[in-house]
Amino acid sequence: MSSTTIESAGSSTPSRTLRNAVIRFAGNSQDGIQSIGGFLARLAGRTAQEVMTYMTIPSTISGGPSIFQVHIGSGQVLTSGDEADVLVAFYQHSYDGHISSLRDGGICLYDSTPTSMERDAVVNLKHERGIKHIGIPFTSATVEAVGGSPRDRGKNMFVMGLICAVFNLDREKLVGIIARQFGKKDEQVLRNAMLAFDAGYAYQVGDLDKFFFEHGEAEAGHRISTDGNQMLTLGLLAAGVRYGAAYPITPWSTIMETLRTELPKYGGIYVQAEDELAAVSLTIGAAFAGHLAVTGSSGPGLSLKMEALSYASMAELPLIVINVQRGGPSTGLPTSVEQSDLMQAIYGSHGDCPRIVLAPQDVEDCFYIALEAGKLARKYSCPVIILSDQALSSRIEAFHEPDVDMHWVEPGLNLTPKDADFKPYPLERNTHHAAPGTKMLGGKYPVVTGLEHDEWGHPSGSPKMHSAMTNKRRRKLLDAAAEIHAPKVHGDQEGDVLLVGWGSTYGPIRESTDRLRAEGYKAGHLHLRHIHPLPDGIQPVLNHYKHIIVVEMNDYGAYGYGQLAMLLRARFCNPAIRSVCKTDGLAFRIKDIVTGVEKHLAGGA
Repeated sequence: MSSTTIESAGSSTPSRTLRNAVIRFAGNSQDGIQSIGGFLARLAGRTAQEVMTYMTIPSTISGGPSIFQVHIGSGQVLTSGDEADVLVAFYQHSYDGHISSLRDGGICLYDSTPTSMERDAVVNLKHERGIKHIGIPFTSATVEAVGGSPRDRGKNMFVMGLICAVFNLDREKLVGIIARQFGKKDEQVLRNAMLAFDAGYAYQVGDLDKFFFEHGEAEAGHRISTDGNQMLTLGLLAAGVRYGAAYPITPWSTIMETLRTELPKYGGIYVQAEDELAAVSLTIGAAFAGHLAVTGSSGPGLSLKMEALSYASMAELPLIVINVQRGGPSTGLPTSVEQSDLMQAIYGSHGDCPRIVLAPQDVEDCFYIALEAGKLARKYSCPVIILSDQALSSRIEAFHEPDVDMHWVEPGLNLTPKDADFKPYPLERNTHHAAPGTKMLGGKYPVVTGLEHDEWGHPSGSPKMHSAMTNKRRRKLLDAAAEIHAPKVHGDQEGDVLLVGWGSTYGPIRESTDRLRAEGYKAGHLHLRHIHPLPDGIQPVLNHYKHIIVVEMNDYGAYGYGQLAMLLRARFCNPAIRSVCKTDGLAFRIKDIVTGVEKHLAGGA
């Protein structure tokens, strides 16, 4: 929490002006701490501040310990924060599990409700590292304000009011956000929420400075605060997707739920299939019918789609597949983050099965990556996989609302009559199918099949034809690689070390690069949005650095390199490429990356 301390005129209580603060709420998944974090994030978006959130939820349906961390800043915010400035502990296990995440000298607000009312209240404290403990009876104060039993849920709103007062947040705007959220339910729910909020706002915390955030530096304009899954969904709609079919799985499901309600509004159709195989097969049928369609899943579900995706590659049908990665293998860590589906996304099919793989770098980019996926799928008539991950799916960021009208693609069937010389699979050009119902002036209708085929789609066992069609399908990737621009390098354009990443690690790697430069290293950051094919123009960039460290959330594997690092070593044969990997299901912290890179630079890893 970067701040300056000033004495307030007429008051003995010092005031501290903040540039940023990291607040961690630790409780159980039923406590509504995600709601608190969501309210704070939306408020930041409405006050020209930057925000990034991070949450963990239990993988068991019976609930369990959960956290929601909010990093609010008046300037740029690239991460959810390595350490918390303020810990709000709802239970003893919350305190025990997260006090170590609080920085030295941080503030711990904990539930001091008498144990006769709340058996899990915090009673055992560790007075160490200069941490300031402030006990507040969250539960009993809420019960006093709202009524009911100590087990009634509502103390999250008491805590929300408390935080609003401690940090002198914009109460009017915050109340408006809360009213819009709870007003959707019924009057009694909103009334109880506001009673609890007001009780927390009025509570006299005692020995604690007053905090004020500096004015936000975000440029004027309409800003929104939302998560990656919502922006992917909005991007799909803007890209012209009007057909979706899927099967529920965490953390993909919220995209599916939104498509279910939104697609019919735009004349589209959404189908919840009986399983993953049916879902991808339904979207292949929609693509054959001439529509841009989407299916999605997470790791195990993507595996089940692979045979049908091979069919889509052979039949050259445009299709968008979203894979929101989580920890694996098998059902693994369904509510934790990992980037271990990279090789599956690129190579996880039988035969030579070319496809395009993209990865958004932050929440805002989820919108634009969906637009690009739609364009590439149409242009190259092939499956395009978007690799998001659990962190991006639920992370809330604030940014200017995209100009949806400018990017909007109004879909329509192309039923233009085809000349007699029309071939759906021309060897020398890109494939573009004729949708069923298209008038074929030559009277000869194309065939779609998973068998190897000739230029009309008729099955062919010719060795020469199989080689020619394989070359053609591969050539689409080469053309795409030539079309895509290599990303710009942040930081030093040559020097000691280049940090390379993909996906949700963008912010932590960017901040780590700046940290290394501040320590005297000449360091740069290259973040790849186009994973397969890799853009032309990457190799000259790599040649400008002594060390190339690929930072990714997957395992070192049998040969000591993460999945992207292995891909880059195979592509560029550059022995300077090394890995910093992690597999604990948690997002990278700055110190994880900096420490890992420094070990390499010192020759210790």
